[in-house]
Amino acid sequence: MIDFIKIDETSRKPKYKQIVDAIIYNISTGTLKVDDKIPSINSFSEDYYLSRDTVEKAYSVLKERKIISSIRGKGYYITRTKLISKINILFLVNKLSSYKMRIYNSFVDSIGGNSHVDLFIYHCDESLFLNLMDKSLGAYDYYVVMPHFKTDDLKHVSFTEKILQSISQIPKDKLIIMDNNNNKINKTSGSIEIYQDFENDIYEALEAGLTKIRKYKKIFLIYPNKTVYPYPRRILHGFRKFCVNYDMTFEIIDEVYDDIILKEGDLFVIIEESDLVSLIKQIRESSLELGQNIGVISYNETPLKELLGITVISTDFKKMGERAAQMILNKEKGRIKNPFNFIERKSL
Repeated sequence: MIDFIKIDETSRKPKYKQIVDAIIYNISTGTLKVDDKIPSINSFSEDYYLSRDTVEKAYSVLKERKIISSIRGKGYYITRTKLISKINILFLVNKLSSYKMRIYNSFVDSIGGNSHVDLFIYHCDESLFLNLMDKSLGAYDYYVVMPHFKTDDLKHVSFTEKILQSISQIPKDKLIIMDNNNNKINKTSGSIEIYQDFENDIYEALEAGLTKIRKYKKIFLIYPNKTVYPYPRRILHGFRKFCVNYDMTFEIIDEVYDDIILKEGDLFVIIEESDLVSLIKQIRESSLELGQNIGVISYNETPLKELLGITVISTDFKKMGERAAQMILNKEKGRIKNPFNFIERKSL
């Protein structure tokens, strides 16, 4: 390998990263193939006059990305040759939901075949996110991050100081923040962003449906107060602001109870699908008629809601994924607010 892997002593790029890039490049050109043996850590460090720690770090990155593997007593081998030579992307998602997967699938479809995307779910957990970042830092060309985390008491936070510190280590032109809008992240990292503005989005979407909403006597927001994957409290702020500004009688409750009291003139804005299912079932069992004397607006669009005729307020998940891919391909920079829509159907 000494004939085709070169280490540039004058380069500002870390030497372990030069090793990683060189091996990936030689795989992409066919010089290295699956099952080819590569030198041991000690041999590599001796041949290139590098510290053992430098080579070990490079091999660790390559193993993490499943590019090489080690066999006890035999050495290191190439295990993957289907590598993309131009763009390698780490995609970090806070939860495995249908909405997040629509963003991810749209992103993968739009980025094209000349890329490799690794998807990791960190479940809104700070420790898991930091561990993933520590292992992957320097190993990818781009990092797409949806920053949503939970506190010990299951409240939503956009970031913690440790998260902010971790994200700030990514070069600003290699970082794409998606879904969440937070000024402290912006100022620290200077990241590319495609974001939702949760407070103003719900306000403006409800405002778009004001004519129909006014026919109802009281509007309820079903906001899960404590859940494994908490929702931004800015949704609450935007809802309250709308109701106060337009003199709407309102109430915020944390779930749809099994025996919830339903009255003519009620309008429910529902976030979680389990609450939506429970409410629709109870409405059907009552004497009330959906869209006539009781109304439902659901948060986040899905094909099933469209099929059932449920009015929704929702960001455009497909557009968010497409736009992120375009920004990478076109090497764009800046902050873009993702479209958020009011889609009226028969439930209102």
